[in-house]
Amino acid sequence: MSSTELPSVLPANVLPKVAPVRVAEGERLRSVGLPGITLTVRSRPPAREGLPPALYVHGLGGSSQNWSALMQLLEDAVDGEAVDLPGFGDSPPPDDGDYSLTGHTRAVIRHLDASGRGPVHLFGNSLGGAVSTRIAAVRPDLVRTLTLVSPALPEIRVQRSAVPTGLLAVPGVAGVFTRFTREWTAEQRVRGVLALCYGDPGRVAPEAFRHAVEEMERRLQLPYFWDAMTRSARGLVNAYTLGGQHALWRQAERVLAPTLLVYGGRDQLVGFRMAQKAARTFRDSRLLTLPEAGHVAMMEYPQAVALAFRDLLAETRASGGAAAASGGSMSSGGGATGSGGETVASGGGQGGSDDGAGISGTTNAGS
Repeated sequence: MSSTELPSVLPANVLPKVAPVRVAEGERLRSVGLPGITLTVRSRPPAREGLPPALYVHGLGGSSQNWSALMQLLEDAVDGEAVDLPGFGDSPPPDDGDYSLTGHTRAVIRHLDASGRGPVHLFGNSLGGAVSTRIAAVRPDLVRTLTLVSPALPEIRVQRSAVPTGLLAVPGVAGVFTRFTREWTAEQRVRGVLALCYGDPGRVAPEAFRHAVEEMERRLQLPYFWDAMTRSARGLVNAYTLGGQHALWRQAERVLAPTLLVYGGRDQLVGFRMAQKAARTFRDSRLLTLPEAGHVAMMEYPQAVALAFRDLLAETRASGGAAAASGGSMSSGGGATGSGGETVASGGGQGGSDDGAGISGTTNAGS
Protein backbone atom coordinates (compact mmCIF):
# COMPACT_ATOMS: atom_id res chain seq x y z
CA MET A 1 0.00 0.00 0.00
CA SER A 2 1.44 3.38 -0.93
CA SER A 3 1.77 6.18 1.59
CA THR A 4 -0.80 8.20 -0.34
CA GLU A 5 -3.63 5.79 0.40
CA LEU A 6 -3.85 6.69 4.08
CA PRO A 7 -2.85 10.36 4.25
CA SER A 8 -4.09 10.74 7.84
CA VAL A 9 -1.85 7.97 9.19
CA LEU A 10 1.55 8.83 10.65
CA PRO A 11 4.63 6.78 9.79
CA ALA A 12 4.76 3.59 11.84
CA ASN A 13 8.02 4.59 13.50
CA VAL A 14 6.41 7.68 15.06
CA LEU A 15 4.42 6.04 17.82
CA PRO A 16 2.33 8.17 20.19
CA LYS A 17 1.85 7.22 23.80
CA VAL A 18 -1.30 5.17 24.12
CA ALA A 19 -3.11 3.52 26.99
CA PRO A 20 -1.71 0.14 28.04
CA VAL A 21 -3.32 -3.04 26.79
CA ARG A 22 -5.77 -4.55 29.23
CA VAL A 23 -4.55 -7.59 31.14
CA ALA A 24 -7.25 -9.63 32.86
CA GLU A 25 -6.79 -10.99 36.35
CA GLY A 26 -4.51 -14.01 36.25
CA GLU A 27 -3.01 -13.10 32.87
CA ARG A 28 0.43 -11.79 32.08
CA LEU A 29 2.03 -10.19 29.03
CA ARG A 30 5.57 -10.45 27.80
CA SER A 31 7.41 -9.14 24.76
CA VAL A 32 9.33 -11.60 22.60
CA GLY A 33 12.03 -10.29 20.27
CA LEU A 34 12.55 -12.38 17.14
CA PRO A 35 14.35 -11.75 13.84
CA GLY A 36 12.45 -8.93 12.11
CA ILE A 37 9.51 -8.91 14.53
CA THR A 38 8.56 -8.31 18.14
CA LEU A 39 5.55 -10.22 19.42
CA THR A 40 3.47 -9.69 22.54
CA VAL A 41 2.43 -12.97 24.15
CA ARG A 42 -0.45 -13.30 26.63
CA SER A 43 -0.50 -16.26 28.99
CA ARG A 44 -2.01 -17.68 32.15
CA PRO A 45 -0.08 -19.76 34.66
CA PRO A 46 -1.17 -23.39 34.18
CA ALA A 47 -3.13 -25.01 36.99
CA ARG A 48 -0.26 -27.45 37.52
CA GLU A 49 3.15 -28.28 36.14
CA GLY A 50 3.60 -30.60 33.20
CA LEU A 51 0.52 -29.66 31.17
CA PRO A 52 0.94 -29.82 27.38
CA PRO A 53 1.56 -26.46 25.66
CA ALA A 54 -1.06 -24.66 23.58
CA LEU A 55 -0.90 -21.59 21.35
CA TYR A 56 -3.86 -19.42 20.29
CA VAL A 57 -3.83 -17.28 17.10
CA HIS A 58 -6.45 -14.53 16.60
CA GLY A 59 -8.18 -13.26 13.47
CA LEU A 60 -8.09 -10.10 11.36
CA GLY A 61 -8.60 -7.05 13.57
CA GLY A 62 -8.47 -9.15 16.72
CA SER A 63 -5.84 -9.73 19.37
CA SER A 64 -4.72 -12.22 21.98
CA GLN A 65 -7.54 -10.91 24.21
CA ASN A 66 -9.99 -12.79 21.98
CA TRP A 67 -8.79 -16.01 23.63
CA SER A 68 -8.91 -14.90 27.28
CA ALA A 69 -12.18 -16.70 28.03
CA LEU A 70 -11.12 -20.00 26.48
CA MET A 71 -7.63 -19.84 27.99
CA GLN A 72 -9.12 -19.50 31.44
CA LEU A 73 -11.50 -22.43 30.91
CA LEU A 74 -8.65 -24.65 29.71
CA GLU A 75 -5.96 -23.61 32.21
CA ASP A 76 -6.25 -27.00 33.93
CA ALA A 77 -5.87 -28.86 30.61
CA VAL A 78 -3.12 -27.03 28.71
CA ASP A 79 -0.34 -24.52 29.33
CA GLY A 80 -1.75 -21.79 27.10
CA GLU A 81 -0.28 -18.78 25.35
CA ALA A 82 -1.99 -16.38 22.94
CA VAL A 83 0.05 -14.35 20.49
CA ASP A 84 -0.61 -10.88 19.09
CA LEU A 85 0.20 -11.09 15.38
CA PRO A 86 2.52 -8.36 14.04
CA GLY A 87 0.71 -5.01 13.93
CA PHE A 88 -2.19 -6.23 16.11
CA GLY A 89 -2.89 -6.11 19.81
CA ASP A 90 0.27 -4.90 21.49
CA SER A 91 2.70 -6.20 18.83
CA PRO A 92 4.37 -3.50 16.70
CA PRO A 93 4.46 -3.78 12.90
CA PRO A 94 6.97 -6.17 11.34
CA ASP A 95 10.25 -4.57 10.29
CA ASP A 96 9.69 -5.47 6.63
CA GLY A 97 5.99 -4.47 6.56
CA ASP A 98 5.04 -7.99 5.44
CA TYR A 99 1.43 -8.63 6.45
CA SER A 100 0.88 -11.46 4.00
CA LEU A 101 -0.45 -14.79 5.16
CA THR A 102 3.05 -16.15 4.72
CA GLY A 103 4.41 -13.29 6.84
CA HIS A 104 2.01 -13.98 9.70
CA THR A 105 2.67 -17.71 9.43
CA ARG A 106 6.41 -17.12 9.53
CA ALA A 107 6.01 -14.99 12.66
CA VAL A 108 4.15 -17.72 14.55
CA ILE A 109 6.59 -20.41 13.42
CA ARG A 110 9.53 -18.27 14.55
CA HIS A 111 7.92 -17.90 17.96
CA LEU A 112 7.31 -21.64 18.27
CA ASP A 113 10.84 -22.50 17.17
CA ALA A 114 12.41 -19.94 19.50
CA SER A 115 10.30 -20.92 22.52
CA GLY A 116 10.94 -24.64 22.09
CA ARG A 117 7.38 -25.33 23.25
CA GLY A 118 6.34 -27.36 20.23
CA PRO A 119 4.56 -29.48 19.40
CA VAL A 120 1.58 -27.49 20.70
CA HIS A 121 -2.17 -27.75 20.68
CA LEU A 122 -2.71 -25.03 18.07
CA PHE A 123 -5.89 -22.89 18.00
CA GLY A 124 -6.80 -20.43 15.26
CA ASN A 125 -9.77 -18.20 14.47
CA SER A 126 -10.53 -16.75 11.02
CA LEU A 127 -7.24 -15.32 9.67
CA GLY A 128 -5.56 -17.15 12.55
CA GLY A 129 -7.29 -20.31 11.33
CA ALA A 130 -5.70 -19.92 7.90
CA VAL A 131 -2.33 -19.28 9.54
CA SER A 132 -2.73 -22.34 11.77
CA THR A 133 -3.78 -24.52 8.85
CA ARG A 134 -0.64 -23.57 6.95
CA ILE A 135 1.57 -24.21 9.99
CA ALA A 136 0.05 -27.65 10.53
CA ALA A 137 0.62 -28.48 6.86
CA VAL A 138 4.21 -27.26 6.46
CA ARG A 139 5.49 -27.88 10.00
CA PRO A 140 3.64 -30.92 11.37
CA ASP A 141 6.39 -31.29 13.98
CA LEU A 142 5.04 -28.17 15.70
CA VAL A 143 1.39 -29.25 16.03
CA ARG A 144 -0.17 -31.87 18.33
CA THR A 145 -3.78 -31.03 17.58
CA LEU A 146 -5.45 -28.32 15.55
CA THR A 147 -8.59 -26.43 16.62
CA LEU A 148 -10.06 -24.07 14.03
CA VAL A 149 -12.88 -21.65 14.83
CA SER A 150 -14.44 -20.31 11.61
CA PRO A 151 -11.17 -20.61 9.67
CA ALA A 152 -10.77 -18.15 6.79
CA LEU A 153 -10.38 -20.67 3.97
CA PRO A 154 -11.30 -19.75 0.38
CA GLU A 155 -14.98 -19.66 -0.60
CA ILE A 156 -16.29 -19.52 -4.14
CA ARG A 157 -19.52 -17.80 -3.10
CA VAL A 158 -18.71 -15.20 -0.45
CA GLN A 159 -21.52 -13.99 1.80
CA ARG A 160 -22.63 -10.44 1.09
CA SER A 161 -22.06 -9.52 4.73
CA ALA A 162 -18.37 -10.42 4.29
CA VAL A 163 -17.84 -8.22 1.22
CA PRO A 164 -17.03 -4.97 3.11
CA THR A 165 -14.23 -6.72 5.01
CA GLY A 166 -12.85 -8.11 1.77
CA LEU A 167 -12.97 -4.66 0.18
CA LEU A 168 -10.35 -3.49 2.68
CA ALA A 169 -7.89 -5.36 0.47
CA VAL A 170 -8.63 -3.05 -2.48
CA PRO A 171 -6.10 -0.20 -2.76
CA GLY A 172 -7.60 3.14 -1.76
CA VAL A 173 -10.69 1.75 -0.04
CA ALA A 174 -9.22 2.01 3.45
CA GLY A 175 -8.46 5.69 2.93
CA VAL A 176 -12.01 6.38 1.77
CA PHE A 177 -13.44 4.41 4.70
CA THR A 178 -11.21 6.27 7.15
CA ARG A 179 -12.45 9.63 5.89
CA PHE A 180 -16.07 8.47 5.76
CA THR A 181 -16.00 7.19 9.36
CA ARG A 182 -13.86 9.96 10.81
CA GLU A 183 -16.69 11.13 13.08
CA TRP A 184 -17.67 7.69 14.32
CA THR A 185 -17.10 7.18 18.03
CA ALA A 186 -15.26 4.16 19.40
CA GLU A 187 -18.58 2.95 20.83
CA GLN A 188 -20.22 3.07 17.40
CA ARG A 189 -17.33 1.14 15.89
CA VAL A 190 -17.46 -1.54 18.57
CA ARG A 191 -21.21 -1.98 18.13
CA GLY A 192 -20.61 -2.50 14.42
CA VAL A 193 -17.89 -5.08 15.03
CA LEU A 194 -20.01 -6.99 17.54
CA ALA A 195 -23.01 -6.98 15.17
CA LEU A 196 -20.79 -8.47 12.48
CA CYS A 197 -18.92 -11.02 14.59
CA TYR A 198 -21.44 -12.22 17.18
CA GLY A 199 -24.52 -14.31 16.56
CA ASP A 200 -26.16 -12.38 19.40
CA PRO A 201 -24.34 -9.19 20.46
CA GLY A 202 -26.64 -9.06 23.46
CA ARG A 203 -24.55 -11.81 25.05
CA VAL A 204 -21.75 -9.32 25.69
CA ALA A 205 -21.85 -8.07 29.28
CA PRO A 206 -21.79 -4.28 29.91
CA GLU A 207 -18.36 -4.46 31.51
CA ALA A 208 -16.99 -6.40 28.55
CA PHE A 209 -18.47 -3.84 26.16
CA ARG A 210 -16.78 -1.05 28.08
CA HIS A 211 -13.45 -2.87 27.85
CA ALA A 212 -13.95 -3.30 24.11
CA VAL A 213 -14.59 0.43 23.68
CA GLU A 214 -11.43 1.24 25.64
CA GLU A 215 -9.44 -1.12 23.44
CA MET A 216 -10.89 0.44 20.29
CA GLU A 217 -9.95 3.90 21.53
CA ARG A 218 -6.40 2.67 22.12
CA ARG A 219 -6.11 1.10 18.69
CA LEU A 220 -7.37 4.16 16.87
CA GLN A 221 -4.41 6.09 18.28
CA LEU A 222 -1.94 3.70 16.67
CA PRO A 223 -0.63 5.16 13.39
CA TYR A 224 -0.33 1.71 11.82
CA PHE A 225 -3.81 0.43 12.78
CA TRP A 226 -5.43 0.71 9.34
CA ASP A 227 -2.23 -0.25 7.54
CA ALA A 228 -2.07 -3.53 9.46
CA MET A 229 -5.75 -4.18 8.78
CA THR A 230 -5.65 -3.46 5.06
CA ARG A 231 -2.37 -5.19 4.31
CA SER A 232 -3.44 -8.28 6.27
CA ALA A 233 -6.80 -8.36 4.45
CA ARG A 234 -4.98 -8.05 1.14
CA GLY A 235 -2.56 -10.79 2.16
CA LEU A 236 -5.43 -13.12 2.95
CA VAL A 237 -7.22 -12.40 -0.33
CA ASN A 238 -3.96 -12.95 -2.23
CA ALA A 239 -3.51 -16.30 -0.47
CA TYR A 240 -6.94 -17.34 -1.75
CA THR A 241 -5.66 -17.04 -5.33
CA LEU A 242 -2.66 -19.31 -4.88
CA GLY A 243 -2.69 -22.68 -6.59
CA GLY A 244 -0.67 -25.85 -6.32
CA GLN A 245 0.91 -26.87 -3.05
CA HIS A 246 0.41 -23.36 -1.60
CA ALA A 247 -3.38 -23.43 -2.01
CA LEU A 248 -5.02 -23.36 1.41
CA TRP A 249 -7.46 -26.19 0.75
CA ARG A 250 -4.61 -28.30 -0.64
CA GLN A 251 -2.66 -27.60 2.53
CA ALA A 252 -5.70 -28.53 4.61
CA GLU A 253 -5.64 -31.93 2.93
CA ARG A 254 -2.06 -32.40 4.11
CA VAL A 255 -2.74 -31.75 7.80
CA LEU A 256 -2.01 -34.87 9.84
CA ALA A 257 -2.89 -33.53 13.28
CA PRO A 258 -6.26 -34.47 14.80
CA THR A 259 -8.46 -31.48 14.00
CA LEU A 260 -11.48 -29.92 15.71
CA LEU A 261 -13.56 -27.67 13.45
CA VAL A 262 -15.98 -25.15 15.00
CA TYR A 263 -18.54 -23.29 12.87
CA GLY A 264 -21.30 -20.87 13.86
CA GLY A 265 -24.70 -20.95 12.20
CA ARG A 266 -24.95 -17.14 12.31
CA ASP A 267 -21.43 -16.45 11.05
CA GLN A 268 -21.55 -13.45 8.68
CA LEU A 269 -17.92 -13.72 7.58
CA VAL A 270 -17.28 -17.43 7.00
CA GLY A 271 -20.10 -19.36 5.37
CA PHE A 272 -21.69 -22.01 7.58
CA ARG A 273 -21.96 -24.19 4.48
CA MET A 274 -18.15 -24.48 4.50
CA ALA A 275 -18.31 -26.65 7.63
CA GLN A 276 -19.04 -29.83 5.68
CA LYS A 277 -16.34 -29.13 3.10
CA ALA A 278 -13.82 -28.58 5.87
CA ALA A 279 -14.89 -31.78 7.63
CA ARG A 280 -14.31 -33.70 4.40
CA THR A 281 -10.99 -32.01 3.65
CA PHE A 282 -9.13 -32.31 6.97
CA ARG A 283 -8.33 -36.00 7.07
CA ASP A 284 -8.73 -36.51 10.84
CA SER A 285 -11.51 -34.07 11.66
CA ARG A 286 -14.28 -33.60 14.19
CA LEU A 287 -17.00 -31.01 13.60
CA LEU A 288 -18.78 -28.91 16.20
CA THR A 289 -21.59 -26.73 14.86
CA LEU A 290 -23.17 -24.04 17.01
CA PRO A 291 -26.35 -22.78 15.27
CA GLU A 292 -26.66 -19.61 17.35
CA ALA A 293 -22.99 -18.62 17.27
CA GLY A 294 -21.37 -16.07 15.01
CA HIS A 295 -17.78 -15.73 13.83
CA VAL A 296 -16.05 -15.90 17.22
CA ALA A 297 -17.55 -18.93 18.96
CA MET A 298 -14.62 -19.10 21.39
CA MET A 299 -15.79 -15.73 22.75
CA GLU A 300 -19.54 -16.22 22.44
CA TYR A 301 -19.73 -19.88 23.54
CA PRO A 302 -16.37 -20.53 25.22
CA GLN A 303 -17.66 -23.39 27.35
CA ALA A 304 -18.96 -25.31 24.33
CA VAL A 305 -15.63 -24.92 22.55
CA ALA A 306 -13.72 -25.87 25.70
CA LEU A 307 -15.77 -29.04 26.17
CA ALA A 308 -15.24 -30.07 22.56
CA PHE A 309 -11.49 -29.52 22.88
CA ARG A 310 -11.41 -31.58 26.07
CA ASP A 311 -13.04 -34.41 24.13
CA LEU A 312 -10.39 -34.07 21.44
CA LEU A 313 -7.64 -34.03 24.06
CA ALA A 314 -9.03 -37.11 25.80
CA GLU A 315 -9.32 -38.93 22.49
CA THR A 316 -5.76 -38.19 21.44
CA ARG A 317 -4.46 -39.22 24.84
CA ALA A 318 -6.36 -42.48 24.66
CA SER A 319 -4.89 -43.20 21.25
CA GLY A 320 -1.41 -42.29 22.37
CA GLY A 321 -1.38 -39.16 20.24
CA ALA A 322 -1.96 -41.10 17.05
CA ALA A 323 -4.60 -39.95 14.59
CA ALA A 324 -8.02 -41.36 15.42
CA ALA A 325 -9.48 -43.81 12.96
CA SER A 326 -12.93 -42.25 13.11
CA GLY A 327 -13.76 -39.07 11.26
CA GLY A 328 -16.80 -38.41 13.40
CA SER A 329 -17.98 -35.12 14.81
CA MET A 330 -17.74 -33.94 18.38
CA SER A 331 -20.51 -32.89 20.69
CA SER A 332 -20.15 -30.03 23.14
CA GLY A 333 -20.36 -32.34 26.09
CA GLY A 334 -19.71 -35.89 24.96
CA GLY A 335 -17.34 -38.02 22.93
CA ALA A 336 -17.04 -38.49 19.22
CA THR A 337 -20.00 -39.78 17.33
CA GLY A 338 -19.84 -42.49 14.73
CA SER A 339 -17.87 -42.02 11.57
CA GLY A 340 -19.46 -39.57 9.18
CA GLY A 341 -21.86 -38.21 11.77
CA GLU A 342 -22.35 -34.63 12.83
CA THR A 343 -23.31 -33.35 16.23
CA VAL A 344 -25.12 -30.05 16.46
CA ALA A 345 -24.85 -28.23 19.74
CA SER A 346 -27.76 -25.88 20.33
CA GLY A 347 -26.57 -22.36 20.97
CA GLY A 348 -29.64 -21.64 23.03
CA GLY A 349 -29.10 -24.64 25.25
CA GLN A 350 -25.50 -23.68 25.85
CA GLY A 351 -26.24 -20.05 26.47
CA GLY A 352 -27.32 -20.46 30.07
CA SER A 353 -23.96 -21.84 31.14
CA ASP A 354 -22.00 -19.42 28.98
CA ASP A 355 -23.74 -16.17 29.93
CA GLY A 356 -21.10 -14.12 31.67
CA ALA A 357 -18.63 -17.01 31.50
CA GLY A 358 -15.41 -15.60 30.21
CA ILE A 359 -16.85 -12.86 28.00
CA SER A 360 -14.79 -10.52 30.17
CA GLY A 361 -12.03 -11.02 27.62
CA THR A 362 -14.14 -9.52 24.86
CA THR A 363 -12.38 -7.01 22.64
CA ASN A 364 -12.75 -6.04 19.02
CA ALA A 365 -13.37 -9.51 17.75
CA GLY A 366 -11.93 -9.19 14.29
CA SER A 367 -12.50 -11.54 11.41
